[in-house]
Amino acid sequence: MQLMGIEAIYPKPKLSKSDESHPKYPYLLKGLEIKAPNQVWCSDITYIPTERGFVYLTVIMDWYSRYVLSWEVSNSLESSFCIKALKRAITRHGKPDIFNSDQGSQYTSGDFREVLESNGIKISMDGRGRCMDNIFIERLWRSVKYEEVYLRSYETLPETRLALEEYFEFYNKERPHQSLDYRTPLEVHFPDNGVEGDPQNTGAIFLNFAASWS
Repeated sequence: MQLMGIEAIYPKPKLSKSDESHPKYPYLLKGLEIKAPNQVWCSDITYIPTERGFVYLTVIMDWYSRYVLSWEVSNSLESSFCIKALKRAITRHGKPDIFNSDQGSQYTSGDFREVLESNGIKISMDGRGRCMDNIFIERLWRSVKYEEVYLRSYETLPETRLALEEYFEFYNKERPHQSLDYRTPLEVHFPDNGVEGDPQNTGAIFLNFAASWS
């Protein structure tokens, strides 16, 4: 099996290692009713296998709608790619009330916390060893890997990035979720037929105008 490159698909060791010198924050979501987009965002990191080794994927996701707000890949586990994804999400979608993650050093680093604190975002962190505290990200990883990653063989980081871009476009806009009453994350995150990145809804206005002339 080793010579043929055959192996079982199973969860690998944790990627987010804590730094005892970094501050930790309590879990703020227990008993909290999450009832609107941008109330809570969550994030995590996972590995993506390629022909040249592992690369790492981080996602910023809206807890209520399951909408993937931003994502980034990197060939290292430095915090910079997580910060880049967070800043992009804030630029495109505003800011949440609460940001939840695990206690990995990427999320507890001073540079990452500074982005959250400077925007007045409350910081929430999973309890140690409690993957269920961030269950929607865990479900996202399962979807990404079984519907995309494990079906392909990526050669390079740019190839991986392109494939993930296509998948997240499908995930956000076409893939219905049973937990969302079989709606897509896009439909839940923008309930008034808004267009992503278009807070004034001009895209929907144009579509309605065009329909009236058809």
